[in-house]
Amino acid sequence: MASYHIRKYRDSDHKSVVDLFSRGMEEHIPTTFWYMLMLPRTLLLFFGVTLILLLASGSWILVLLSSLILFVSLWLLAKYTWEKYKVFCLHTDIADIPTTYLSSRDSCFWVADSRGEIVGMVSALPVEDPLLQKKQLRLQHLSVSLAHRREGIGKAMVRTVLQFAQARGFSEVVLSTSILQYAALALYQNMGFQKTGESFYTIISRLRKSPLINFKYCLTSAQEGGL
Repeated sequence: MASYHIRKYRDSDHKSVVDLFSRGMEEHIPTTFWYMLMLPRTLLLFFGVTLILLLASGSWILVLLSSLILFVSLWLLAKYTWEKYKVFCLHTDIADIPTTYLSSRDSCFWVADSRGEIVGMVSALPVEDPLLQKKQLRLQHLSVSLAHRREGIGKAMVRTVLQFAQARGFSEVVLSTSILQYAALALYQNMGFQKTGESFYTIISRLRKSPLINFKYCLTSAQEGGL
């Protein structure tokens, strides 16, 4: 029997949701740092600057100092990317979850509750695009507490969104996730989401070649085979 249950968001959950979301964003900073560090252009810059400084000055102290500056700069850049997105969300949709997600029958915000502790969250909003010929629901903010990973919570929350979309008559569920969110990418692909393309959230993400991966789940085919 599952040690958690998924329910709709309550006002009393807000602090826990903010904490869970913030921790989730912070977890991506080390992954982003190492990704940027191992880029060919970064390695070329690192070894190039190191060689030039060593040949020009002969000082290993200067080489170590320049390396430290590069590492700190990359860390701050990785942190800036996720901090910017976190602050944006905390001042927009997550600032007022009831208004954003619970004021319409076609949107919702769920949490995974484990003995009174919020250990997971996910939300869904209709895609507002008059040019769309299909009714799409966007899955957002999927996050599971680090201590409760590998318990099936993420999969259960995604399935909750799919069932909600099917019940509301949506044709597709769409989402975007960073190429650096490896666990999320594996989860969505294993659940039958299909990649539809790539996009870049910021100029920085374009420069470091870390796009958002766009996914789609077709509910029409899922209905035929049983969701």
